[in-house]
This record gives sequence, C-alpha cells and structure tokens, in this order.
Amino acid sequence: MTVAVETKAALHRVLSNAAVLLGGRVANALMGLAAISLTARTLGLGGFGVLILIHAFAQFLGETVKFQSWQTVLHYGAKPLAEGRPADFQRVLRFTLALDLIGAIVGVAAGLVVTLWFGDRLGLTPGDQPAAALYVLSVAFMVSATPLGLLRLLDRFDVLARQTVLVALVRLIGCGVGFAIQAPMEVFLFFWAAGVVAGFVYVAWAAWSEVDRRALIRAFAWRGGGLTEGMPGAWRFAWSTNLSATVEVAFTHVITLAIGALVGPAQAALWRIGRQVADAIAKPARLLTASLYPELARLHAGDGGSVSMWRLARVVAVLAGALGLVLMLLTLGGGEWLLGLAMGPQFAPAATLMTWQVGAAVIGLVALPFEPMLVSLGRAETALWVRLAVCVVYLAALAPVVTRFGALGAAVTLVIASAAMALGMFWCVLHNRRNHPQGVTATAQKARP
Repeated sequence: MTVAVETKAALHRVLSNAAVLLGGRVANALMGLAAISLTARTLGLGGFGVLILIHAFAQFLGETVKFQSWQTVLHYGAKPLAEGRPADFQRVLRFTLALDLIGAIVGVAAGLVVTLWFGDRLGLTPGDQPAAALYVLSVAFMVSATPLGLLRLLDRFDVLARQTVLVALVRLIGCGVGFAIQAPMEVFLFFWAAGVVAGFVYVAWAAWSEVDRRALIRAFAWRGGGLTEGMPGAWRFAWSTNLSATVEVAFTHVITLAIGALVGPAQAALWRIGRQVADAIAKPARLLTASLYPELARLHAGDGGSVSMWRLARVVAVLAGALGLVLMLLTLGGGEWLLGLAMGPQFAPAATLMTWQVGAAVIGLVALPFEPMLVSLGRAETALWVRLAVCVVYLAALAPVVTRFGALGAAVTLVIASAAMALGMFWCVLHNRRNHPQGVTATAQKARP
C-alpha cells in the first residue's frame, strides 16, 4: 500500500467515524442546551451560577486526576492487538484500569475535602457545601477512560455516539421534571450526576462485551508480571498525557471557577452559558479528534513512518479549519438570537462572550491534529510543555484581567492564548518532522514497482 493510498484510507476512516459520532453529538448538544435552558429558567441567574460552580469544580477535579488512560490504550495496545498478542494486550488493560482506580480514589477524596472545608474559596455558601460534596462523588465515574480507549481502538464509535445521547437524555428528562415542579438546585444536581453515571455504566458494559466477544480477555488476571512489563515509558507517557489534559482544563473549568471566585456566580453563569453554546457550535469539527487518534496510532504502529501521519494531519487541519470558519459566521449571524431564545433575556450579556469563545474554538480547530500527532509519535511531553507554558502565562494574567474587565477580559485573553497554543503545537510538529525526515515508509518502498 502506497503512502497516498494509506493516507486516503485512514482519512476515510477518520471521516466515517466522525460522521458516526456526529449524530450522537448533535443530539447531545441540542439536549444539553435544552437541559441548561430548563435549569437556568428555574434557578435564575444566581442559583444557576452556583450550580455551574459546583459542576465546574467536579469536572475540573475529574480531568485533573484522570490519567487519560484511553490514550495509553491506543498508544500501547494498537500494536499487540494488530499482531494478535492477547497476553500483551491484557497487560495494557491491567495498567490502564489501575490508573482509573487511582484517579477515582484520589478525585473523590480531594473533592470531599475541598467542598466541605474550603468551599467558601469557590464562592459557595455553607448551605451549598453539602450538595457540592455529594455531587463530587460523581467524579469516580468521570475518570474511567479505559472503556473509551477500547471502543475507539476497536472502531466501536457507534457505542460512543449512543453514550453521548444517553447522558444528555437522562439529564434532559431530569431537568424537565425539575422545571415542572420548580425544584431546588439539589434536584438538578442529582439529575446532572445521574447522566454521568448512566453514561459510564453503558460504556463500561459495551467495552467489556466487545473485548469478550473478540476473545481478548480470556484468562484475564489482575496479576501477571510487572504492571508495565513490555511497555517502555508507560508511566512517563501516562503522567505526560494526564498533565497535558490537566493544563487544558485551564481553558474551560478553571476559568469558570476563577470568574465565580473573583466577580461572583452570576458572571460565572454568563461565562458558562457562552461557553456551552460555543462548544456546541464547534463540536462537529472537534469530533475529528476522537477518530484521528486511533488512525494515527495505527499508522505509527504499522511502520513508524511520519509521511502518512503528516499528510493525514494536514488534510484534517484544513477540513476542521474550514468548518470552523463557517460556524464562526453562523455565530455572528444568529448566535445572539439563539441565546435569547434558549435562555431568556437575563442571559443576553453572554452573547458577546460567546462570540469571543467561538473565535478561540475556531483557532483550536485549525490546530486540531497537531497534539494527537505529537502524542502518537511519542512526543506527549512536548505537547505538555507547550500547554504548560501557555497556561502559566494565561493564569498569571487571568486574575487581574477578570478583576478589571470581568468575564469579557477572560474571553479576549482566551483567544490570545488559543492562538499561542496553536502556533506552539504547529512549530513542535514541524520541528519533529525536520529532525526525523522520512521520505517514504518501508511499506511504501516495497509497494513501488
């Protein structure tokens, strides 16, 4: 198979898998916006702001302690799976499941300590802290990423599409009940957590059923040699991907928490509303990331060459960027109308924030394939250092900017930070390509006449 044919086949799988996910994510986005609308209309700006702070803290905690074990499954599991080595594949699963368990224990323990003893630092009142403590129990179901990695590696993106619909549906039904009875915040928190639990149970069951059907876990045992035997650099890789994802959280949940702590829950609610709409608008293009990782892992595991990987990344960047620009134009034309229709007039100030947030998301879409490519090439630490550098500068500027300009200041600086992140990742990919040039892969050379 030539490099061009190999790249075309991989791109076809990327787009096909993204298309499978698209239906689920569109439904998820629409139902998610409906659930937020019902919650916001019931609780009002202040009450919704408190709920958002609790939810943002739980998600921040989940992303911080999560080892991104799905990336480890792809990175170390693709080759033994392709070569028919189930024992080595099971060793990868033992390691990633151990990572998930560690993350769940640490996350729940840290969440209980912070919400019960330091909740006031998050902008929560003493009356809000017990509900927040109960909500952080859902972190245990947020950190398990091994099932996601298995389903992506085995091309079961249809399951992931159904999972997103299930989560949103459970949350929407619950919020509908809460809206009908004008329930207090605690009821809405319960149904938001119920969606997380339902999604986890479904994905875990589906992943286990799939690997069992393929006879990949026969004679599986928790003990069997060293935890990372045959996986050179596994702990280093796990920590790098964990820290990289943790740094990325600074551009989502940390900003919400900082705005709530500095200028109050109401501003945090406006920020979160704008971000929710921006994420929903940009989500179709971001679906390419989920399907891109396994294809890059397969290309790298197959021959280690970079030509096919580079071509695939370049095409995906162009496609995602073009789609992002279209979505940006749609936001400018109808974003404010959509926001007013969904949330009500008291949330109208979020429209300006949303425009800046969509701009930041579009920049991220253009740079979408760069980090997956670095991770697939074993350069996860490089991606981490880029994120860390940008994050440190951004967080250093966040407090004074928010204090002076409010949430709008955070939105403008987010665009600047996203541009810096994109340029940094792009430079690292180019630098790696120059240092490791490979005109053609061994496979492509053999295929030539």
